[in-house]
Order: sequence, then structure tokens, then C-alpha cells
Amino acid sequence: MRTEEVLAAIATGLWRWDNAAGTVTLDSEAARLLELPPTTRTFPESVVRARFHPVDWNEINGVVSLAIAEGTLAEGRLRVVDDEGRVLRTVRSRSKPVLFNGAYLLDGMLQQVAEPTEGTAARTPITGDWRRSREAFLLDAGRALAEARSTAEVLRVAASLSMPGFSPDGLAVFGAAGERLTIIGHHGHQSAGDDPFSDMRLDTDHPAAEVVRGGRAVYLPSPEEYCRRYPTSWPLAQPLGRQSWAYLPLIVAGRTMGAWMAAFRHPVAFTPDERSVLTTVARMLAQALTRAGVAESERELSLGLQRSMMPVLGPAIPGMTVAARYVPTGGGLQVGGDWYDMIPLPTGRIALVIGDVQGHDVRAAGLMGQLRIALRAYASEGHRPDAVLSRASRFLHGITDTYEKADYSSPRFATCLYLEVDPVGGGIELARAGHPEPAVRTADGTVLMRPTEGGLPLGIDPDSDYPTTRLTLEPGETMMLCTDGLLETGGHDLDTGWARLREVLEDHTDQGSLEELADSLVQAVHGPVSHYTTGPLADRREDDVALVLLARDGAAAREAPRRTAMTVAQAEPERISAARRQVRELLHDWADAEQVDSAVLMVSEMVTNVLVHTDGHALLAAEVTCPGGKGPRRLRVEVADSSDDLPHKRRPGEMASSGRGLMLMEMLADAWGVDPRGEGKSIWFTLHEPGKPIDDSLDSLDSGPDSDSGLDG
Repeated sequence: MRTEEVLAAIATGLWRWDNAAGTVTLDSEAARLLELPPTTRTFPESVVRARFHPVDWNEINGVVSLAIAEGTLAEGRLRVVDDEGRVLRTVRSRSKPVLFNGAYLLDGMLQQVAEPTEGTAARTPITGDWRRSREAFLLDAGRALAEARSTAEVLRVAASLSMPGFSPDGLAVFGAAGERLTIIGHHGHQSAGDDPFSDMRLDTDHPAAEVVRGGRAVYLPSPEEYCRRYPTSWPLAQPLGRQSWAYLPLIVAGRTMGAWMAAFRHPVAFTPDERSVLTTVARMLAQALTRAGVAESERELSLGLQRSMMPVLGPAIPGMTVAARYVPTGGGLQVGGDWYDMIPLPTGRIALVIGDVQGHDVRAAGLMGQLRIALRAYASEGHRPDAVLSRASRFLHGITDTYEKADYSSPRFATCLYLEVDPVGGGIELARAGHPEPAVRTADGTVLMRPTEGGLPLGIDPDSDYPTTRLTLEPGETMMLCTDGLLETGGHDLDTGWARLREVLEDHTDQGSLEELADSLVQAVHGPVSHYTTGPLADRREDDVALVLLARDGAAAREAPRRTAMTVAQAEPERISAARRQVRELLHDWADAEQVDSAVLMVSEMVTNVLVHTDGHALLAAEVTCPGGKGPRRLRVEVADSSDDLPHKRRPGEMASSGRGLMLMEMLADAWGVDPRGEGKSIWFTLHEPGKPIDDSLDSLDSGPDSDSGLDG
């Protein structure tokens, strides 16, 4: 009997599929199975394709690609349909693909098989329930692996995957590095410390090593097959009681980065559909591990950059306590443009610096590092605060201008607050470059924003000037320096953000440590409370946060004077409103609200008169004292200027636009006066809090014997 007759007797035909030519050659039996004229001839690919169910035809392409990649047979089941799409029969295809010039040539056979019985679809490599379950599984697996953000999380997801019909109960991931292969994670596998193959050379007789060497999967459907092919490693695999193993390459961008092992307690035949699922999972696993590795490298790089650029505070300051915090913006890089620093000076003083370079990216971090080094250098040379910031601004302008000419990006600026602290007397000299002003918590718990003169942010104008402000940190007082991220995070602006922090500062008790206060301030911005104390702005813009707290040691009496001072320059009339706000904050617990309004009105008049009638600046100083340590308090406000012209009391007409300032003071103040100075003069007033009367002679003692000199009428 001829071969053709034997094949026809068992309903088996031969075919050749030439992918390059787009033709399929069938013998007479194969043509009969496909409902084509039963003669041996060559058909166009489209004619043969029309005889297969469209889902199965698409499936066979994946089976062929998998067989080419693994060097195995292409095997699958296909449904034959008539012209109206009705399924006539199911045929089984087995063929050997040969790759040639980017196309493939398949030589194989077609054999009619019985339809699968109900309940076996989960184990048969055909369309139906198994295919739908497989597609749903791959979608879920891809989504879960895409969301994994670390290597450990990727391995946990891989271990939890439940494949349709043949879930492995043990897996291991091998990573290739140089000439060695190492287990980087496992589940249900032997402990890496007890397995000599947890770290091996690539030429080792082990399935994982062979997979990495050749880039092709290794399937071991039985213990006998494992023992026959890998006798060296079999003694270690045998005690685990597995029945089948699949070792697949982890390939990304054409490079084999490792191998994935899936072990089964039940026998698995590794049909083409099962191999297709395993191959797809291996590809997704390789991509997820690569993404996780890149993310971990970026995190490690950013954290290392942060550690190198954000040094811990230096040695303790005698008589003072310092605490600092840095919180990077949520998400993305863990380092940005905010920084703080503490610099020992040649004079024995200590410099504190806090600043914020525009942006949250790598370039902002790089500019921050360069600027911080430059500030350290200028400070160590012994320059005063104004000179340090002037030089730093010129330095940053030069760097960003170079970047702009090189077409790297647009120029950037930085805000900065530089303090020079005298540990002995508590004196502070500070210069400010577009940065939020410092705040001070006095010994009695009052929190005041310290208005200070300032200049443009660093890097905008290389010739900017930065005036120096002098103040004293009294025993028991705490100064807060921060970047705008602490104020504006959570949709707040500067005003509402400051109000939020002020509550935290006022609630801080004297028994609490400075470190606890720092934690409380950060918690108010980034903790759970921030989710229901959002600001008035529409967005919740996140920003880096830098915070420095400086406290002067000493058990100061709570009745110690409460003071504030600020300068209002001729070019800054808008700071008059800051002066009014400063007086209100100073009198936040004053008993008489009408007296507070009177004090604010008189301060506004006094400062405005200086700006209107002189060519100099107005220096405001206000103090709340409690004579004798108990009883009602007294407010004394003084505004000094450099003009020798003394004010005169006038009687303006109804339509006059000026001349009422001294009349208001005479009506509202308990006492007032004008003191000539060596250069210029000062005008002052006092208010007594309601309660036991205070001897007005105290005011005259403060103002001197010539307190009323120069007043007319």
C-alpha cells in the first residue's frame, strides 16, 4: 500500500505553507479536509485561510512564532468552516517551521480529530472557554505586573498569578550578571542559601544556565526528562516533589537578562497554548523587572544625591538648639531645589542658610549643590550677610546664563535667607533674597512674623543689593525659617499657610522639645490633618519643604518684654500694611480691641508721615511690657527717621488732606511725644491695657526730659 493511501485511510493529509510566496500546497487528502477540490495543487493563502475559523487562523500565527523562537514543532487545533461560517470539523496541525530570509516555510500534516468533550476545554489547546480564561488571565497579569514598583513587588505578583488550568506552585527568577547566574527571588522554591545553584557560572549544567546561554525555553514535562537531561542538578530538584518544570528566558530589547522557572506538582504536557501563556508571562515579567530595576536605581541615585547635598547640621551651637527637616515633593525624584545649611564662621559666629532653587528636577538639585558650595565659600571668607548674598547672586546668574547660551534650558533663580548668629548675645544679622520672612515664637507663646528688608531672588540681577536686618533672639525664643513649600502645600497661599503654622507654633508647650515642634510643623502640612485643612486655591500644589528651627536656651520669664521691629523703606510703601499686621500680632491677646484698632491707626499715620514728609526710611519698634511683673500691660510704639524736622500740631480745615496725625495721637494715645536724636528724631506713643492705672511718669522717663520739645501749640 502506498503512503498516500495509508494517510488517506487515517484521514491525514500533508501541506506546505510558504509564508514568503503567500501560497499553501495541499495533497488531495488535506484539500478534502479543507473542503477544497481533492487534488494535489497549490492554492493562494487567502483561499486556505477562508476555510479556517478566523480566530483559529490568528492563533496559528502565534503558535508558529513560538515554535520558531523555541526551535520546536508548531502544533494546534483549527476549526474548518464552510462558506456560511458553520464549523464542519476540527483538524490537528503539526508542522516544522523553518525561518528563511525573514519569512518561514512550514512542512507538516493535517489530521481530523474528534471534537473536545464538555468539561475538557480547560485543558485543550483550542478556542473556547480555555482561550477566554487565558485572555482574561493575561490581561489581569499584565495590569498587576505593570503596577509593581519594586523587584520584591514584581516577585510577589508573579507568585500570586493563577494560570488557567496549570498554575505553578513554585517559581524562581534568575538574574544574569557577567558570567554568573544568581537567584534574585523565589517562591515555593528551595531557600537560596541552601541551594548551590543559587549562584552559578553560566556554563553550569543547569536548565536556567542553558536558557540564558541559548535564549530558548527549556520544558521538562516529567522527572525522568529532568534526570536524563540534567543529571547534575536533578538530586537537588528531586526532594521538592515537582512533576514538571518550565524554564523561560527573560528577554528585554533583545538581551537575555535572566531566566524564570515555573514548577508544577502535577504533570504538564506543555502544549503550544500552554507554552504560549508561559512565554507571554515571561515577557511581561522581564519588562516589569526591568522597570522596577530602573525605578530602584533612580530612587537610589536620588537618595544618594540627597544625602550628599543635604548634610546633617553641624556641631551644636553653645547656648542654642537647632532642628531641621527636609521633605521632598511627593512622587518623582526624592531631591529638589530646597536646602538648608549651618556654617561655622571665622569670627566664632554661626551662619544658618535656607533656600529654594526654582524647580524640582535634577537640574534644580545640581544648581542647589553648586549654590550651597558657593555660599559656604563666601561665608567662610568672612563676608557680611549682604555681601554673601550679593556674591551668590552674581555666581548663580553666571551659571544660569551659561546654561541658557548652551541651550540647555531657561535661566533659573533661587530664594535664600542667610543668618549670622551670635551664640553669646543672641544677636542675629540677616539678609533676605526673595525668601519668606522668618517667624519668632516669644517666651510667652506669642508668634510674630519678623518683617525684614530684602532684595530680588538670587540669579536675576547680578548687581542686586541685599540690606542687612539686625535683631536679637531673646532667651526662651524660637525662630522658624522655612521654604514656601511649608506654607503653600495643600492649596494654601502665603497668608493662609502662615495661619495654619501659627496655630502649631502657639500650641507648642515649653516642655516640648524642638525636634517635636519640627515634626509637628511637617505633620500639619503632610500628615492626615492636611487632608481636611486645604487652602483656598483650586489645586493642591505640592512642593519640597525645608525647615530650620533655632531656639535660644534660657528660662526667660513669661513677663519678659514682647518686642518687634521693622524698617519701611521709601521704595516700599506697601510694607505699611505689614507694619499694621505686625502690631495686631503683637497685641493678639490685648484686652481692649478698640485700643488695638487705635494703635494700628496711629502706627499707620506715623509711618506714612515719615515716607511723605522725609526722604529717609521709617524704623518701627514696638514693645509690650508688664511693669512690676503683674497687673495691666503697656504698649510703647516708636517710629524713628533721619530727618531733623520736628512735627508741628496743626488745625486743618475740613477739606485738608493732611495735618491730622498729631491730633489723632492726642485723642487716642495715653501719652505721646517726640524725641530729637543725634541724627533725626523719633515720635512715640503709649497705651495702657484696661485695668489698674499705671503712672504716666514711666512714659516720661522712657522718653527723656525733652519729650515734648518741638511740638507747636
